[in-house]
Amino acid sequence: MDLDLLFRALSDPTRRRLVDELAERDGQTLFELHVRLITWHGASLSRQALSKHLQMLEEAGLVRTEWQWRSKHHFLDRAPIRQAWTLWLGRHAGHDRAEPIEESAVTLRGPRTARPPRRDGVKDRDNKRRDLR
Repeated sequence: MDLDLLFRALSDPTRRRLVDELAERDGQTLFELHVRLITWHGASLSRQALSKHLQMLEEAGLVRTEWQWRSKHHFLDRAPIRQAWTLWLGRHAGHDRAEPIEESAVTLRGPRTARPPRRDGVKDRDNKRRDLR
């Protein structure tokens, strides 16, 4: 495992957001990830730029892809993060290598805040119309 490649992949905020999105909802297509980044994070990047970010995460071993019919789905692989914890991060965090990784050990960002309500009457992601007050 190449720690430098892993840390280089995680050094970009857009790629960290992609990891967060795939951790929340695995198996998304490029289009789905693009829409979620624009909607939730206000990102302004093209699908081509997003594809390059996904390629970097794939090279680092954090993302694996799978073709399902005509769609390419992206899945998060947590093994490189666990290996980085075991090999290097854990001892600097004051933990023994043999200790299991706790979910709350490292947080990349705080909890997601709710989206502001849409004012154009478009259905939200739960397919419910919002009030137009």
